Amino acid sequence: MVGVDEVGRGCLAGPVYAGAAILLSDIGESDLTDSKLLSESKREILSEEILKRHQVCIAWATEEEIEELNIFRASLLAMKRAVEGLGLLSGHLLIDGRFPIPDMSSTFVQTSLVKGDLRATPISAAAICAKVARDRFMQGLAKEFPGYGFEKHKGYATEAHRQAIKELGPCRVHRRLFGGVREYLNSY
Repeated sequence: MVGVDEVGRGCLAGPVYAGAAILLSDIGESDLTDSKLLSESKREILSEEILKRHQVCIAWATEEEIEELNIFRASLLAMKRAVEGLGLLSGHLLIDGRFPIPDMSSTFVQTSLVKGDLRATPISAAAICAKVARDRFMQGLAKEFPGYGFEKHKGYATEAHRQAIKELGPCRVHRRLFGGVREYLNSY
């Protein structure tokens, strides 16, 4: 049973990440839930525990791939990469959302679960690890691109982030086709 989820789909900047997780032993199931419902510190602790005790792969699709494919297809590509990174030849994929992952081997059974991160602990585990990995990546980008506040909002469309784009213009990690970014491309 492999839980699969993506994070960062609604962001204005940065890649979209995905996690795939196989839980190899019991984990405090009461702690596993939608990663957005957990505090940052709780996610960090859970991610470390999950990565130590279970099999997890984190993958992503870049801003360029998001522009080329669209965010929906790029999210599915990141999820496919995460599953492939586990090195499995077959299995049952529990996918958060409505859609299966295209182009997966016929040896995988796929079950799509709306609000899957609230319904299946392998999906919750995958989402938590992917969220922590993406948040850390965005914190690193904050050093490379100061002034945008990536260390705080992680690329999401907060008022502060929108204001920074308006004042500074988009940087190379902004998703150029997204509303809130594209309007400012030719202003700078």
